[in-house]
Amino acid sequence: MSVARVAIAQINAVVGDLAGNAAKVLKAARVAREQGADVLVTPELVLTGYPPEDLLLRPSFVQKQEEVLRGLARDLSALDGLHVVVGHVQRRDGRLYNAATVLCGGSEIGVYRKRELPNYAVFDEQRYFAADGAPLVFDVKGVPFGVAICEDIWFEHAPRAAAAAGARVLLVPNASPYNTGKQVLRQSVAERCVSDTGCAVIYANMVGGQDELVFDGASFAIDAHGQRAARLPDFTEGVNVLEVDDKGGVRPVTRQADVAPYCLEEQVWNALVLGVRDYLGKNGFPGAIIGLSGGIDSAVVLAVAVDALGADNVRAVMMPSRYTADISQIDAADMAQRLGVKYDDIAIAPAIGAFEQMLAAQFEGLPVDATEENIQARVRGTLLMALSNKTGRLVLTTGNKSEMSTGYCTLYGDMAGGFAVIKDVPKTLVYRLAQWRNTRQEIIPERIITRPPSAELRPDQTDQDSLPPYDVLDGIMARYLEDNESPDDIVAAGYPPAAVEQVVRLIRINEYKRRQAPPGPRITPRAFGRDWRYPVTNGFREPLSS
Repeated sequence: MSVARVAIAQINAVVGDLAGNAAKVLKAARVAREQGADVLVTPELVLTGYPPEDLLLRPSFVQKQEEVLRGLARDLSALDGLHVVVGHVQRRDGRLYNAATVLCGGSEIGVYRKRELPNYAVFDEQRYFAADGAPLVFDVKGVPFGVAICEDIWFEHAPRAAAAAGARVLLVPNASPYNTGKQVLRQSVAERCVSDTGCAVIYANMVGGQDELVFDGASFAIDAHGQRAARLPDFTEGVNVLEVDDKGGVRPVTRQADVAPYCLEEQVWNALVLGVRDYLGKNGFPGAIIGLSGGIDSAVVLAVAVDALGADNVRAVMMPSRYTADISQIDAADMAQRLGVKYDDIAIAPAIGAFEQMLAAQFEGLPVDATEENIQARVRGTLLMALSNKTGRLVLTTGNKSEMSTGYCTLYGDMAGGFAVIKDVPKTLVYRLAQWRNTRQEIIPERIITRPPSAELRPDQTDQDSLPPYDVLDGIMARYLEDNESPDDIVAAGYPPAAVEQVVRLIRINEYKRRQAPPGPRITPRAFGRDWRYPVTNGFREPLSS
């Protein structure tokens, strides 16, 4: 029986940092060689980062990447005998391809060009790439390897073509972003591919945050019998080595090559932490500023920020109004002290008074309404942005997905900022995250978790004055946004007709707000932003039939 060692590199690539990404591949290759690897698999488009989007339309970008690839091949020549599968863009006959080249000894062993180009959800590869899929099979120590890229194994053609060409092990570079349920889905797809082809699958996924996307790593291997033989850590860079044979057998070699998945709350928490850390770090922000209210949303955002950046790089600002409860101020100060962050208390009453005086003539005779509430939120947004301008730190907004869906947020107020940490986290999950984080260390005061949520913009206000209970709201939201169910279907599932009608209407009329919201980490199968493209100007109505 012939045996070879394969290393998987979970690499945190930076889109556009061609030289930096090549250096990471070279570093991973050296580590792999030190651990006795014969083959190294890197993520999809590791040289450009994923997704490079319209950088691909700039000829100078593609040309520079080609130069970097040639330089990387020269640098890898010192690692004699190591075959490195490098994801990159290839330009050929006027077309661009999502490609993976096998480099060894300074030479190009072969190139595989992706066949299946996803064009749904967050993916738009057909905008940039041409499809190919001609099989590439190469032999290392008597083990025949084939290559397929990401989406290829979701379909039959590319894996079957590789198997027909003699492959016994499929190497699959990926840039598969995280969302809840995705890790289970990936493995089931790989198992189906193994069943169809008889080839083992070595699945190498990218790790890191890129704008709204978070890549979770969690690479794995399925042997030719359909059994998971290895699983790499979530949300962590690293190189791990597996032993494979010409019968499709796979065995872990390094200690971290077979770890258990995290629970849902820990997965989501780590995705948010990584998303925040990489968004600020890759864009050069020195730290974060958060408006702390004493409520659950800002508490979770503060905790995520501290886990991502460290307490010294996070600043919390409490901005009480006449409606802010004493316990909100007490709890906010308590949490800031527990986490050890810089904490400021800036009363907004003087600014509110100035606005009221300035607008007195224009508002005369008109009833008090949401206008006055929104002024409070906008004063707070102005203060946070002023501190951001002065310090260079980025404002992290604190609105959750339930609020973003229904428009329970204020443009240029609590929506003002640079990164929306929990914009894709439903309110019910926000509570679960807080409770999970407190099991590790009680950093969120218990009263913040148990108090009824309130914007505190008028006397005795609670969120449920305006919205259905959050368990009802979040259930309707998930069915309508993520599952594309009709209002009638949602009512048939047991939800109150009035609540369904209200939530669907609010989702529709608040698209203009969401278009102006900052980006934030995507953690559900359908987030506002890249994979939600509804028109602002929209005459379609989807009422209940009865």
